[in-house]
Amino acid sequence: METADDVTRMRIVGGSLALDYVNTRSGPPVGPPDDDILHRYDDLVAWAGWIGVLDQAEMAALRRQAAEQPARARAAYRRALEVRELLDGLFRAAAEGGQPAAADLTRLRDGAAEAYAHARFVPGVAGFRWSWPGQAELAGPLWPIVHAAVELLTTGPLDRIKACGGCRFLFVDESKNRSRRWCSMEDCGTAAKIRRYVARRAATRAGAGH
Repeated sequence: METADDVTRMRIVGGSLALDYVNTRSGPPVGPPDDDILHRYDDLVAWAGWIGVLDQAEMAALRRQAAEQPARARAAYRRALEVRELLDGLFRAAAEGGQPAAADLTRLRDGAAEAYAHARFVPGVAGFRWSWPGQAELAGPLWPIVHAAVELLTTGPLDRIKACGGCRFLFVDESKNRSRRWCSMEDCGTAAKIRRYVARRAATRAGAGH
């Protein structure tokens, strides 16, 4: 079974639960992902607990249910991967300035209908908010994620969704001048600075050799 370090090694930089879920896979900016923290249903539960979608009691309940109903847990895991692929396509299209595919919007609508069918209204700061208390269903961890995707898609800011210049992560650019290029300056931003520095040094040495 994966350790907490395995499940939490991906940075939380998306600015939206939906994008952070997409970012459970990593890799280069172009091409397929080369790392994934979701290998089984229990990984989904562990990640959802770490990011705050589930509490300890809910995590324990879902793990018991998964142990008792392994076939349903496998089906829920496959569904989780399908949802992630769907959200990746929707928001990567937005990051590239395009429009989501109509079929993907329909799939998100259907997923949202399932999520809201299990939701409750609970008091919030300035009114009421959606909540999924208990989450006794194996698919439960996906419902707040789908809700976050609907919120991002309908209220935005879609024009601030960007793809990192150094990896495949997506994020909401909340900088005032919309100049953010990296998912994290400490990681991809620093790596880019190092590459530029090395390139300048190499060019300087090459020039000095003539």
